[in-house]
Amino acid sequence: MVHRGGDIDSENIYIEGDNLDALKILRETYLGKVKMIYIDPPYNTGNDFIYEDDFSQSSTDYSDNSGQTDEEGNRLVQNSESNGRFHTDWLNMIYPRLRIAKDLLKDDGAIFIHCDEHENAALQIICREIFGRKNELGTIIWDKRNPKGSVVGIAYQHESILVYCKNIYLFSKVPFSRKKEHALAMLDKAQELIRNDGRVTTNVRKAFKKYIKDHKNILTGGEAAYNLIDDQGNIYQAVSMAAPDKPETRSHRPLVHPITGKECPVPAKGWRYTDETMDWLLDLNKIDFGEDESTQPRQKYYLKDNMSESVPSLLYYGGSGDTLGLPFDNPKPLIVEQKMIYTLAKGCDDIVLDFFSGSATTAHAVMQLNAEDGGHRRYIMVQLPEITDKNSEAHKAGYQTICDIGEERIRRAGKKIKEETGADIDYGFRCFKVDSSNMKDVYYKPADIKQAEMDLFADNIKEDRTPEDLLIQVMLDLGVLLSSKIEEKEIAGKKVFSVENGYLIACFDEKVTEEVVTAIAQQHPYYAVFRDSSMADDSVAANFEQIFMTYSPQTVRKVL
Repeated sequence: MVHRGGDIDSENIYIEGDNLDALKILRETYLGKVKMIYIDPPYNTGNDFIYEDDFSQSSTDYSDNSGQTDEEGNRLVQNSESNGRFHTDWLNMIYPRLRIAKDLLKDDGAIFIHCDEHENAALQIICREIFGRKNELGTIIWDKRNPKGSVVGIAYQHESILVYCKNIYLFSKVPFSRKKEHALAMLDKAQELIRNDGRVTTNVRKAFKKYIKDHKNILTGGEAAYNLIDDQGNIYQAVSMAAPDKPETRSHRPLVHPITGKECPVPAKGWRYTDETMDWLLDLNKIDFGEDESTQPRQKYYLKDNMSESVPSLLYYGGSGDTLGLPFDNPKPLIVEQKMIYTLAKGCDDIVLDFFSGSATTAHAVMQLNAEDGGHRRYIMVQLPEITDKNSEAHKAGYQTICDIGEERIRRAGKKIKEETGADIDYGFRCFKVDSSNMKDVYYKPADIKQAEMDLFADNIKEDRTPEDLLIQVMLDLGVLLSSKIEEKEIAGKKVFSVENGYLIACFDEKVTEEVVTAIAQQHPYYAVFRDSSMADDSVAANFEQIFMTYSPQTVRKVL
C-alpha cells in the first residue's frame, strides 16, 4: 500500500484499490478493532459490474475475457443472466470478503449488509455459515416507497439489510438502539402547551393527546405511546406493574390512593416489584394513580428517560441520495446511513468500515453524526478505482474514477457540515492506494548475477517509492493503525517520522549520520526503522547497534 496524500492529522482513511486486497492488508493491523461494518455491495442484477478474483491470467487475457479493465488492470465483469454461473460468481465475490470482514470486527461489533431480492436468500446462508446462526440479529426491511417499474410478478419496493454480530454474548452488553426521532419535538410541544396555559391543565392534556393523534403517521409506535402529561409537566406512558411470574415472588401490598386515602386493587399475581422498589417508585412520583381507588395503579415511563428505542425491522424512507451536486448513479440516502450507523456506533472512538464505498455516503454520515453529538467516530472507506464511462456526466465533469467522486464528496460534505454547524470534528482523511510491494523483486541466484549488475541491487527499495510509502508499509507490518498520529521532524537535515508520540520513529533518508541515529535513540522509541542502505558510511553502520545499546537498549531496531 502506498500513500496518496490527504490530511496527515486526520484519523479517517480512504483506500483506493480492490477491496479484497485491501482487507487482506488491513487484517493484521485492524484485527478485532472495527466496531461496525456497513456495506452496500453491487447487486446481482445482470447489469452491475462485479469483481472477479482471478489473478492467474495476464492483462491481455483479462481484457479478452471481460472486455473491460480499469486503469490498474483490475478486471470488471458483467455478470449477465446468460452466464451459467450467474449466482455462483456473485457469491464467490462476496464470500471471501465477508470472511475477512468478520476478523476485523470487534467482539461486540456487527456488520450491516444491503441486499435486494436476487441474492438475499443465498447471502443469508453465507452469513449464517461465516458468523453463525446464533449471531444473526435479524433483517431490516427498508421500504423505499417506490416500486420497480414493469415487471413479471411482484414489483419490489424494498431492500433488505442483513445484520450479524460477531459474538452475541458480548454484543448483548452494548447499546443497540436508535433515537426516538420525534422525542425532542414532543417534549418541546408539551412545554409550549404548558406555557400557553401557565400550568398543566385538562386542556393541556387533551391538546397533547390530539397532537399525538394528528401525528400518528410520522410517529413510531414507541413514540406515540407517550401521550400523557403528569402534574410536573413530564411526558409519560403508563405501563402495567402486574407480576408475570409466581405470586409468592413479589409484593401483594396494596397502594393507597393519594387523594381518597383508600387502598387500590392489587394484581392477581401481585406487583412486579418488591416493596422496596415500590417505595422507590412512589418517592420518584413514577406511579400513575387513577381518579380514585377503583383503578389499578400503573408505572410511569418518562419520555425523557427513554429517548432511544429498540431497532425495528421496518425502515420507511422514500427519498433519494444527495451527492452534493456530484454525478453518481443511485447513491445511498444519507439519512438511512445515519440511522443505521447510530444504532451501534455511538461515538466513542468507534471505527466504521465500508469496503464498497461508492459515493462515500458512509463517510458523510459519520461526519454528520459526529457534528450532531460530538462523537469521535472514525471511518475507513475502500473503493475500486473503476473508470467512469467516457460518455457519463461524471467523466465529462473531470472525474476519471469512482474514487475521484467519493473523495470529492467527502471534501464537499466536510465543508458543508462545518459551515452549518461549526463543529470541531475531523473533516479530513488520509488517502492510500493498494499497490505492489515497496521492495524490489529479486529472482536470481547469487551465482547468476554478473559483477556488473551488482549495483542494481545496492538498494532493495523501488525507485518510485516515497518515504511516506515506506512508513505506511512499516506501520502495517508492525500493527500500527493507519490513523495513528504522525509528526514529521528534521534532525541534522534528515526527515524523521514520529508515530504515536514516539512509539515508532523512522528515517528513510540517505546518508544518515551518527548524530541522527543518536538523536533517535535518545527518544527511546519502541520501534526504530531505517533503510538498509541509508547509513552515511561504514563507521555509522558499525556503531549503529552500540548507539542504541547505550541510549535505548529496549528499542526494537528494524531495517528495510
